[in-house]
Amino acid sequence: MPRVEDGKPYAWGRLYAALGALDGLAAVGRVTPVPEEGMRRTVGKPRTVCEEFLSEVGDRVFTARQKGGAVAEAAAVVFADVGRLILPEPMARHGLAPDLAEAFRQGYEAQLAEYRKQWEGLVD
Repeated sequence: MPRVEDGKPYAWGRLYAALGALDGLAAVGRVTPVPEEGMRRTVGKPRTVCEEFLSEVGDRVFTARQKGGAVAEAAAVVFADVGRLILPEPMARHGLAPDLAEAFRQGYEAQLAEYRKQWEGLVD
């Protein structure tokens, strides 16, 4: 039986967490978990949501880096994570079935947990 961590939806969830983290660092200098409504929207169309984030990633990195200090350092790491977490294969545009949506959520939570561990004061 394959591990959920090896699947694409899990990896997509990790990417979504990194993109959201970069967005939060730029906007308020913190990483806050996505509300349930945002998660439902994303598992309904993961590629579309990630493309929306990616279209503004340069501005987000620049803004977060200009905040300086721990926020700037975290933004550099998260930006590198984004590049690493984009899989070299197609991403689903359609909604994820319940089991795949759960794997996506697990990937999202795993990436946030990583960030909490690295930057205790910057992640809610």
